[in-house]
Amino acid sequence: TAFVFLSLLISPLTLQVLICRNYKGDVDMAEIDHFLPLLMTQEEEGLTCPIMSHGNVHFLWIKHTNLYLVATTNKNSNASLVYAFLYKVVEVFTEYFTELEEESIQDNFVVVYELLDELMDFGFPQTTDSKILQEYITQEGTKLEVAKTKVPTTVTNAVSWRSEGIKYKKNEVFIDVIESINLLVNANGSVMSSDIVGAVKLKTMLSGMPELRLGLNDRALFALTGRDKGKTVTMEDVKFHQCVRLSRFESDRTISFIPPDGESELMSYRINTHVKPLIWIESVIEKFSHSRVEIMVKAKGQFKKQSVANNVEVRVPVPSDADSPKFKTSTGHAKYVPEKNLAVWTIKSFPGGKEFLMRASFGLPSVENDEMEGKPPITVNFEIPYFTVSGIQVRYMKIIEKSGYQALPWVRYITQSGDYQLRSNF
Repeated sequence: TAFVFLSLLISPLTLQVLICRNYKGDVDMAEIDHFLPLLMTQEEEGLTCPIMSHGNVHFLWIKHTNLYLVATTNKNSNASLVYAFLYKVVEVFTEYFTELEEESIQDNFVVVYELLDELMDFGFPQTTDSKILQEYITQEGTKLEVAKTKVPTTVTNAVSWRSEGIKYKKNEVFIDVIESINLLVNANGSVMSSDIVGAVKLKTMLSGMPELRLGLNDRALFALTGRDKGKTVTMEDVKFHQCVRLSRFESDRTISFIPPDGESELMSYRINTHVKPLIWIESVIEKFSHSRVEIMVKAKGQFKKQSVANNVEVRVPVPSDADSPKFKTSTGHAKYVPEKNLAVWTIKSFPGGKEFLMRASFGLPSVENDEMEGKPPITVNFEIPYFTVSGIQVRYMKIIEKSGYQALPWVRYITQSGDYQLRSNF
């Protein structure tokens, strides 16, 4: 595919182009002036399309905070690659400036242009790994001058995400398996939808150019080897970091790779399965003469007794006109957050199998108010270390490097709440 130029625009209120970079020159720079009028016309009609055209020029765009990132082309370009690149630009700029917004662009024009020239060359994506870019494009002007005459070896390497010559006194790999539970329970206590979204994250501190092989209790792998015994997991929607050899995974399910240095996300996955609510919530509300309301919430840990949920937060919706809050809890503490119409019950440590109770009392105006109808659901935030709800396990991590050094792999498992909602009869 060929990108013609990339433009970063601020919101339509100012109609100002912040950055333009023309990569091939076969589309007039003035064409970008047609983008915002086209967008505003679509918004007035109540329909926005990610691809818009003016004559034979096509605009492919995304919005991030108050910026529009737009790629223009007059060819039949690969739209998927264009959008992947635009989101990669957001990721790289965020790594550099913490927040990608109008002010960070204006404060860093020189670095932005340097990045745009390295991210793409003559309309073709080039170096898009922020860790590699940070090695030779820095915030210091003197280093920027040096960088112009020095081509990083990673650009021409087969391994473009890792530099050569990395050395550590102690060679270690930290593996985090993090799973988030998405759950929706209706007012009758039935689980309407549930799934698990997982990620395997690495922090590698390894010398040289090591080859790593990761083994999981993947059901497809066990079926291939005829050892389908014990607890196995079927992963769906698996996405890998570019370092993973996909052909090897497809042939024998081996996750083989040369890792990036430092922190990275090796893979993500989804498991579409019925999940038993790890923290179960029951709630009762009582109204007294339309002047007072009492809410009782019971929380039960439905996970194994050896585990402990940390920093549990139960968010209970309350009437918007409530006042004079009073709380009584069997553990933890509760507070009223009036700007969000919530009672928030916080439990620092919640052992499995335990039950805890929170009672809340609020004053209400004397006029009857049925506003509790259709209130948002109760939501729960939590984190359970040393535990994955899917049962996924790291069976082995092999580290091979030509110098033959010994390295230590460390594994940590964490289960946390994702979109965890329990609807009540309030």
